[in-house]
Amino acid sequence: MRQWADFSLVEGEGGGEGTTLAIEGPLRVHAIGDLDRRLEQLDHPFNRVDLSGVTEIDTTGAWLAWQFAEDHDAEIVGESEQARRLIAAISSVEDRPYDPPPEPGPIKRVAAETGEIVAGWGTGFVAVLGFLGATLSSFGSIIAHPGRMRWKALVRQMQLVGVNSLPIIGLMSFLIGIVIAQQGAVQLAQFGAEIYTINLTGRLSLRELGILMTAIMVAGRSGSAFAAQIGTMNLTEEIDAMRTIGVSPMEALVVPRVLAAMLMMPLLGFYSAVLAIIGGAFISAFALDIPFFTFLSRIQEVVPIHDLWIGLIKGPVFGLIVSLAGCYHGMQVKGNAEEVGLRTTQAVVTAIFTVIVLDAFFAIFFSELGWE
Repeated sequence: MRQWADFSLVEGEGGGEGTTLAIEGPLRVHAIGDLDRRLEQLDHPFNRVDLSGVTEIDTTGAWLAWQFAEDHDAEIVGESEQARRLIAAISSVEDRPYDPPPEPGPIKRVAAETGEIVAGWGTGFVAVLGFLGATLSSFGSIIAHPGRMRWKALVRQMQLVGVNSLPIIGLMSFLIGIVIAQQGAVQLAQFGAEIYTINLTGRLSLRELGILMTAIMVAGRSGSAFAAQIGTMNLTEEIDAMRTIGVSPMEALVVPRVLAAMLMMPLLGFYSAVLAIIGGAFISAFALDIPFFTFLSRIQEVVPIHDLWIGLIKGPVFGLIVSLAGCYHGMQVKGNAEEVGLRTTQAVVTAIFTVIVLDAFFAIFFSELGWE
């Protein structure tokens, strides 16, 4: 029995003109070898393709015989029932060239991309609201059953969010206070009102920049850590394991982080404002000849107490936003390690953007209340 497919040429068989191509042996993919290349080199006029000598055939062999017959306008004869079915199936498939759809115009493409982004925002907003609801539900469950609160985890997160942030937030706030006082003095000097640099530094630090810059720093430092930690646990299926043994991930992971951020943010904001004022007093002692302690005592006279309360009120809200963004995006990690980096970036961007928008809302809200 032949192990490889081969062919022979029979001249004028059947009383007609032309040549008959007789294929013999197993016409299967593993036995074709270079048969297709040798058939392409034939330039005879063929009127028949004889498959009576074919012992086995598969789809590849049927396609080879059918294609040769089509190229030479020849008739296939002597085929077996299996070969007939395969050739009929192959010949019924229309070879339609792929016609790609036309490219949309720039206006349509921009509109479509904008719509996808807006739809994504809407979907994300609904998902975040659902996550907030789940967090509040977990808070309620812990209040009803205080024994389920993980106090050690809460203290640990308070240390990570608050105590470990003191050096970087203190340095940043001190330098920002220097910048505010120095630039404010330059502008106020045009009107001979350098003394009002104290008002500018004190009110801006306590009311706005202290808590705002602290929230941005915590978002970049702790919010990203929340997303990366929870995202990695999600990726390694630790969170699924917690659910399997009956531990709620919301109560074990999310609640301590959210509560720690809400508790520490007002304290960090106040600490940041104090360091900014000290930085302003430091530069004023050199640039404006205002004694250091005179600057600090003057702060008590020119800064109304409601500026302090405004900063403290913003603190828990900003802490909730930062921690919620980090935990939410961490919980959404799926697939691979690249998703952890992507979600961490999204957590920081979402937190900073939302904090700035809310700060603008608070500015208008407190102005309407008369706290100006």
